[in-house]
Amino acid sequence: MSKSNNRKADAGKAHSKAKDAKSKDAKGKASKKHATGDAPRMTLGPVSSDAYPYDERLKRKVYEAEKRALQIELLKVQHWLRDSGGRLAIVFEGRDAAGKGGTIKRFMEYLNPRFARIVALDKPNETEKGQWYFQRYVSRFPTSGEIVLFDRSWYNRAGVEAVMGFATQEEVERFLVQVPQQERLWVEDGLHLVKLYFSVSREEQSIRFAKRATDPLTHWKLSPMDAVAQKKWDEYTDAAEAMFARTHSDHAPWTLIRSDDKRRARIGALRHVLSQLDYPGKDKKMIGTPDPLIVVDADRLILPDD
Repeated sequence: MSKSNNRKADAGKAHSKAKDAKSKDAKGKASKKHATGDAPRMTLGPVSSDAYPYDERLKRKVYEAEKRALQIELLKVQHWLRDSGGRLAIVFEGRDAAGKGGTIKRFMEYLNPRFARIVALDKPNETEKGQWYFQRYVSRFPTSGEIVLFDRSWYNRAGVEAVMGFATQEEVERFLVQVPQQERLWVEDGLHLVKLYFSVSREEQSIRFAKRATDPLTHWKLSPMDAVAQKKWDEYTDAAEAMFARTHSDHAPWTLIRSDDKRRARIGALRHVLSQLDYPGKDKKMIGTPDPLIVVDADRLILPDD
């Protein structure tokens, strides 16, 4: 059997498993007060996990089956980019401990690392501080046939730098004016750009910080920024709302991923990215429509200018 047929067979098996698992996940459905088919407007980052639309976490069996099927589709995307010379950049932004890293890990899990990489930059060095702000990010953009996943990105300026005072108000304002123009140029040049923002409730964020502090395997994830994330919750909310209002555009839209349930967030992110790309052999039926209670287009957010 050819490699192509093998991939199709694997995709079919994964799709079948996903469907079977879904049918047994009655307890994981949205609570009665939420309608899964609705696409309501909502505020950015509810303070309490009580506002999360699901009463239970996604069952592991359902999660694993759906994840496998979607990862097979992601491999199709990688083959398409290699054949066509396309370039894909995915931005992972969001609150601290919102599950960005875990989602990136699932994106990368089966991709060929020769043609896919993660960019997670530390604070700029002295040379980078003197450069054009976008320079160190643009220099790490994907080349022909490549996927790059940005674990935080140029949007640091509108987030942590703005909140923590690492950038002046003038620098932040200049960034918010310039970034839609820059992104338009990148997209017009052929870059496939997907921007994801991971939102987590204040309550869930606190729980995750506590787990990091006591687990020697994840303690390294704690940073000085985490120590003040809860205290500056409102400031981060205001900064994110300003960022959405100023940088959400038709050519480079923002999508919010509600991530109190990490499994649903990962599935939602995978499904959304795949739904944005038109590649050979795409299984539209299997990909389906991203859950509107988890995957939220920025147009549905209630922002200051509304």
